[in-house]
Amino acid sequence: MLEPRNRDARTVLGKTGIEVCRMGFGGIPIQRLSFPEAEKLIAAALDAGIDFFDTSRIYTDSEAKLGRALAGRRDRAVIASKSYSRDAARARADLESSLGELKTDHVDIYQLHNVSTEADLERVLGSGGALEALDRAREQGLVRFIGITGHKPWILEKALQAYDFATIQVPVNIVEQSSLDKLIPYARARDIGIIAMKPVAGGALKNVKLNLRFILASGVDVAIPGMDAIEQVHENLSVLNAPLLLSIQERQILDNEKESLGDHFCRRCEYCMPCPEGLNIPLLHLMEGYYFRYNLKDWALERLADMAKTFSDCTACGVCVSRCPYELDMPGLFQSAAARIAADRKTRQA
Repeated sequence: MLEPRNRDARTVLGKTGIEVCRMGFGGIPIQRLSFPEAEKLIAAALDAGIDFFDTSRIYTDSEAKLGRALAGRRDRAVIASKSYSRDAARARADLESSLGELKTDHVDIYQLHNVSTEADLERVLGSGGALEALDRAREQGLVRFIGITGHKPWILEKALQAYDFATIQVPVNIVEQSSLDKLIPYARARDIGIIAMKPVAGGALKNVKLNLRFILASGVDVAIPGMDAIEQVHENLSVLNAPLLLSIQERQILDNEKESLGDHFCRRCEYCMPCPEGLNIPLLHLMEGYYFRYNLKDWALERLADMAKTFSDCTACGVCVSRCPYELDMPGLFQSAAARIAADRKTRQA
């Protein structure tokens, strides 16, 4: 078990009263591991002191791998999963699938996933919405607490004003700090558990330890970096034995990395949407990240194959560029992504 010297290594996740290690386990990268590899990794994480595991119905076999790995040790783990569904019937079906895959009779925190627009929020909170199903599931003991995730702080603020969510999950890292000014203090004042997703920006950030320290010192409760190797478990946990506050020199290193990402980094704020040609611009950026950063190449290709419009369908009309607060050259980035993926596929097939 982890024996941290840092008194901040564990925390209580807001009003849930659940005590957890502040370094959690993000369930995206285990999709590319075999079941035995994933089982070994998850067991190592649990043995090392990580007890908060985040997954989702849309992460292919992530739930199934966690379920197998945690069998017989369920009482030592806090499991958070998510549903992307907006209506009650589908959210209930997602939950029942999650329970089956995770081999458990309850999920500790079940979250409404990626609520990114006011229309989304109205749907999940309204009559017949997903929240209706989760409230019922909580009454039945299938869910202990209900949370919400999203990339837009102002949408999550509206959600917290409308419903007594137990947790929020939001991107926090050196390049995604929009939650730090209002949302996180607002949630903290209401004793809402705060989970930091995308802690290394989908793998874009290389100074991982410094970035994790920055995040944990920013007011969040738990960070959930994805891991696919036992070495990463120990490296991430070592952060909890270091001072969380960065020195001036360390902060400068992160600021330099943030600056180096420049115009080529998508924050997925969705200001560019809707695309006149029907492209899901943020999702395409995300698929490129899964392909190259997470090395989930076949998985990303399957998702791209299911999309009605992809990189090559961009007509370079420039509407997205005019809307983007970071002035990203989306047409150029998509042209580059299509070429890089095609070249990589050719190399793999050779």
